[in-house]
Amino acid sequence: MIMFAQYVQGNTFGQVVKMAEAVTDFAKRCTDVDRDNPNCQKPLDRIFLNTICQEDNLPGFTDCCAKKDPERNDCFLSLKNSSKGFISPFERPNAEAACKNYSEHRHSLPGYFIYEVSRRHPFLYAPTILSVAIHYDEMMKDCCRSTEDSTHNLEECFRRQAPKVVKPIREDGLRQEHTCGILKKFGERTIKALKLVQISQKFPKADFFTVTKLVSDIANMHKDCCRGDMLECMRDREEILHYVCTNQDIISSKIKKCCEKPLLQRTECIVNAENDDKPANLSPQVREFIEDKGICERFAQEKDTHLARFLYEYSRRHPEFSAQMLLRIGKGYEDLLDECCKTGSPDNCCSRGEEELKKHIYETESVMKTSCDIYKEKGDYYFQNELLLSFTKKMPQLTSAELIKFTKQMTTIGSKCCQLSQDKLLPCAEENLDLVLGEICRRHLTNPINPAVCHCCSSSYALRRPCMGKLEIDEHYVPLSLTPDLFTFHEDLCTTEEEKLQHKKQEMLINLIKYKPQITQEQLTSITVAFTAMREQCCKEENREACFVKEGPELIKRSEKLLSA
Repeated sequence: MIMFAQYVQGNTFGQVVKMAEAVTDFAKRCTDVDRDNPNCQKPLDRIFLNTICQEDNLPGFTDCCAKKDPERNDCFLSLKNSSKGFISPFERPNAEAACKNYSEHRHSLPGYFIYEVSRRHPFLYAPTILSVAIHYDEMMKDCCRSTEDSTHNLEECFRRQAPKVVKPIREDGLRQEHTCGILKKFGERTIKALKLVQISQKFPKADFFTVTKLVSDIANMHKDCCRGDMLECMRDREEILHYVCTNQDIISSKIKKCCEKPLLQRTECIVNAENDDKPANLSPQVREFIEDKGICERFAQEKDTHLARFLYEYSRRHPEFSAQMLLRIGKGYEDLLDECCKTGSPDNCCSRGEEELKKHIYETESVMKTSCDIYKEKGDYYFQNELLLSFTKKMPQLTSAELIKFTKQMTTIGSKCCQLSQDKLLPCAEENLDLVLGEICRRHLTNPINPAVCHCCSSSYALRRPCMGKLEIDEHYVPLSLTPDLFTFHEDLCTTEEEKLQHKKQEMLINLIKYKPQITQEQLTSITVAFTAMREQCCKEENREACFVKEGPELIKRSEKLLSA
């Protein structure tokens, strides 16, 4: 059902059910009375597409059905549309109506939920959809169990349990988009390097051959998944899980319980499992990659293998580093060998690499420590304001809603990661920040932001975070004009709802920076103090609106004078 809804998003629920039942019945016959039927020997994806193409009233897919495999499958994949608005968003019914619907259609409702999620998320992994469907059914069963009980708060029950359903769709979808974005922009070599680092950190006892096999298999899986080929995607994933769980003794001692779980729950469990302990005999350093006499010869003969082995050995020793930082270290090592192996004396040249490595580690740790110190000192709201000040100057082309959303996500990372111990801080902070920067870069692809952001998003995946961090004011940006509606002050500023007030103030802050990108901290502080005084004064007045109408333009005049000084 998931695959039919994802492939033919415009089909009705009834059409999808009919096709799913046809394939299920066919599969039963093939395992029973018709097992010798030649049609039973056909690949599953061909049977699946044949079923779609036998349907009437599929005008958008006639051309695809006329093609031969594998072009036919590629044609169907090219028509998948995940853009917002292609299918109308979910309309949330009130709690009582939802429970009435559940009581009347209890058996078909989970299937309908799967259908609706699948057609809106045509690239989302089937295991994620099946998993959230289980959570959805549990939520409906639990919240609707006692509709007769007057003390049972239906709305509160749904509000409390809905995140279990919605969060995995959003988070898994974001991670999948992120991985596919890296693959599309930077290619298979970068994805393989990223997976090599992550697997080496998680399974430090696994040998190089086992790790590189997993890297290759996972990269191939992502290629199929990112194309939207869900049959191959699931098949790849199942084969990887089988390999990992049947070779636990050489891979990890931390995944035994995961491998005992049902198939659908295994991937998430293994991904979230803690890193295995490092081997007891593992040397603290990898000096042979700098001191070995035959290093340049090996680099010349088998460059990618040599670099992969360096990344493997370095990553398994450093679970306290982020994957992105380890990729930068790997890139630094590659650049070092490129330079040193061209000289007559690589030994002297290579020894310089150790100092550069220490410098990079110190700089990265300092950036994260400084950010966390600011977060701990200022708290969520004022930390987000610091980010808004910085990112509005870097990316003034983003809307206020986008800037608030992205900086809110970064603030959440601060609250999540800054409380962790030093050995957990970097992986938590930089890997979560990488997801936000990936989202910004995908936004840039659909609607370009500015050349500086383009450079950071396109030049190097590993260097994306430091590149974004070094961006300053966009010199090509034309500031907003001071029109009458740019800054408006009304009595809704007197709201006692702190969250709403903070949102309004942040929108004003963004407009102020877009109006005057060169604003200094002193100027901003002065304007903030004047605004706070005006707000306090007007909110005490009997006619608040009249006060804001009078005092607002005066504040703008004084601020304009201050900014032009």
